[in-house]
Amino acid sequence: MSTAIIVMTGPESSGKTTLATCLAGYYKAPLISEVARDYLAGRNSYEKSDLLEIAKLQHQEERKNFARFPKRIICDTDLLVVMIWSEVKYGCCDPWICDAFERGLHEQASTRYYCLCDSKIPWEEDQLRENSDNRQELFELYREKLQKYKVEYRVVEGSPQERLQQVVSHFKSQ
Repeated sequence: MSTAIIVMTGPESSGKTTLATCLAGYYKAPLISEVARDYLAGRNSYEKSDLLEIAKLQHQEERKNFARFPKRIICDTDLLVVMIWSEVKYGCCDPWICDAFERGLHEQASTRYYCLCDSKIPWEEDQLRENSDNRQELFELYREKLQKYKVEYRVVEGSPQERLQQVVSHFKSQ
């Protein structure tokens, strides 16, 4: 595989963190965690401005790690998640988030590959999760955005091991 940023995306409780952790272990690559988890820990609420701060921190972590490990990084999430989160929660997204997402698709000398995690797994309750009833609708929003931006992606489904194998097989065939 050439230089790559492998990004997990999809609705809440769709196995993104599990798959990201497995891929980072398999490839012995750095894992860029979801910044929102630490940022929102212990809070009862958040505001639209928090999503911009989360996006900036997530973007910074990705860029910092890609500079240190240019061959491959694994991202538990990226700005696409924050973009959709903003649109669903507040009806719009801060222009900085959209612009940074679009720039990231074009400016880095790398391949950005998305794993769109299917939501057909059991919901796991979590104090930060909000959308247990519309995961399939959200899944379709992610698919639409990925197609709109013409980014390479693959829907991954099944057990954690099946998902890992789907991604690894994809890269072996490249």
